[in-house]
Parts: sequence; structure tokens; C-alpha cells
Amino acid sequence: MTLNEQPVSPRESERLLLRSWRDEDVHDWVTMGADPRVMRFFPAVYDAEYASAMAQRLRDRLEADGYGWWVLEAKKVTSFAGVIALQKVPFEAHFTPAFEVGWRLKPEYWGRGYATEGASLATRFAFEVLNLEEVVAMTAVQNIPSQRVMERLGMTHDPRDDFDNPRLEEAHHLRRHVLWRLSRSHA
Repeated sequence: MTLNEQPVSPRESERLLLRSWRDEDVHDWVTMGADPRVMRFFPAVYDAEYASAMAQRLRDRLEADGYGWWVLEAKKVTSFAGVIALQKVPFEAHFTPAFEVGWRLKPEYWGRGYATEGASLATRFAFEVLNLEEVVAMTAVQNIPSQRVMERLGMTHDPRDDFDNPRLEEAHHLRRHVLWRLSRSHA
């Protein structure tokens, strides 16, 4: 699917499905959270206990709200390629309140366009179902691969929007973040 084609539904394309969590997804989430390649642009890898508890919180929030951290299923390939998130930004900053889109994929599914396509489904859901006017994405300045996804989504970046992530200590090497925006009128 190209970004301009209509998906099968707001959370589904010919190749991908953004779906609710299943019990068997927790193992893949835990494994992904322990992989230093996946967690390279996060403060630390997750231990199994933390990751399992987080999976339950994400699952509960998704069921309660109808959006959140969906499991990314690649049809005919894998039931768990990673996750695609659509959530309220969980901290205060100059651009909040806002909704953010994000992604985290298992390394064996990098480079297939899944992050861009999955995030496109999430932004379509944000605009068509939640009726939002804008969605943002953010990452550490060092995370060039995610910034390329943001660019492919049609998001725009203004360096004046960049910020220090308040969830990271001042000296942390990942503290400086870039902010990208996508408005409904440009989606």
C-alpha cells in the first residue's frame, strides 16, 4: 500500500493490521524490549518483569480507550512485527496537549516499510476516527531512522520545536529531541 491508497479499514491495510494484544504477544514484547538494537534510542533495555507489566498496562489502556499501543501484525508474515502507538503525549512541553504517533519493531522487520505504513494507519485513525487536527512524533536527535519515517509520513520539522525530554535527566545523551508535526490538512 502506498500512503495515498485507501486502507481496508482505519487500522488495516492489505499488508498490515493494527490490533489488540493477545496473551502470546507478551513474549515478543519482552524479547523486543530486551534487545539493545531495538532500545538503542531509549534510556535502557527492559527487564522481563518490567516489560510484562508494561504490556498489561498497554493492553488495558488500549481496551479502555480504543486507541493506544496496537500490536503490528504483518499479514502472511508474522502475528507480531512490533507495535504502533497513538497516544496523548505523557508529559508537559511547549507543544502539549498533543497526540503522538510512534513505532517499535523487531529488527527482522526493519526496512520493509512497516513502520511507515503502520504509522500511516495510526494517523489516519487519529484524523478519521478521533477527529484530531494534528499528530506529532518525536525522537532523540540521534535517531535518524525514525526521522526518515516521519519524513515519509509527510510530517514537517521546525528546529524551533525541538526540546529537551523532561523524562530524561539533564546530562543524558538522548535528552535532546526533535518534534515532527502532521496536520489533518496535509495528511
